[in-house]
Amino acid sequence: MGSKINERTRKNVIYYRKQSGLTSADLASKLGVSHDFIRQAESKKIDKHFSIKRIEEIADLLKIDYAQLFEKR
Repeated sequence: MGSKINERTRKNVIYYRKQSGLTSADLASKLGVSHDFIRQAESKKIDKHFSIKRIEEIADLLKIDYAQLFEKR
């Protein structure tokens, strides 16, 4: 399993994506990445993580401050 920050970021992406009413396919489309990329990045089973650039893009799309993706919930 990935680091604590990767796990926290993964959970927060899922949380804020759902709060925004987006599916993982919607988020993938808006980011210009494959749906499989988002599914893997959100998965507990795969240790794939988001780049800093991608985190900024996700935060912008979800209309949140990027720091919220690192907060402990």
